[in-house]
Amino acid sequence: MKTTKIAPPLTTTTSILPAAAVLGVAVVMLVVFMFINLVADQGVTATTTIPVIVGGLGVDHASTLLADCQPPGSIPANIAPGIVVPLGTRARGPFALPNSGAGDYDCYRPLVSATSASGLLGFYKTQLEARGWNLFSSGAANGAPQYLFQKAGSDTFYWIIGVTVDPGPSNANATDWTFRIYQNSAAI
Repeated sequence: MKTTKIAPPLTTTTSILPAAAVLGVAVVMLVVFMFINLVADQGVTATTTIPVIVGGLGVDHASTLLADCQPPGSIPANIAPGIVVPLGTRARGPFALPNSGAGDYDCYRPLVSATSASGLLGFYKTQLEARGWNLFSSGAANGAPQYLFQKAGSDTFYWIIGVTVDPGPSNANATDWTFRIYQNSAAI
């Protein structure tokens, strides 16, 4: 009988160097591009440009008519810029907080402005949409002219601003209306 010698299998070594080289090139490229981004980054400058409406009503920046609807800590910072009134506006009654701090925030005040109803609604449409509010409803259930605007607050709630023209002695020179801001009970 013939004996055959069984030889051990040939050993081959596989080098990890090609894979390591690819990984090394990838890491070096990542570091280089991160450095370029760090050096060339100009940052983001937040600007909000509110348009000037030619021929429209101006914003009364000095008005304190709605100040009682903005007690400290009640309105998120991204919602407060929507609380504006047009020039020629005066109070028609006291402000009201129906919930008096219990439950969702709600505040309103009856006002009168030296403009027509369409001029008033046009003022709020242009001013609030320029501030990021969305008009989602026009016209009240009772048929009164009304606009409702909605915006997501930084407090995770939707906020609603309502402008309702009240029945009464509204004419081309003066309009009785109610400003209302409230927190929607639904979270974002």
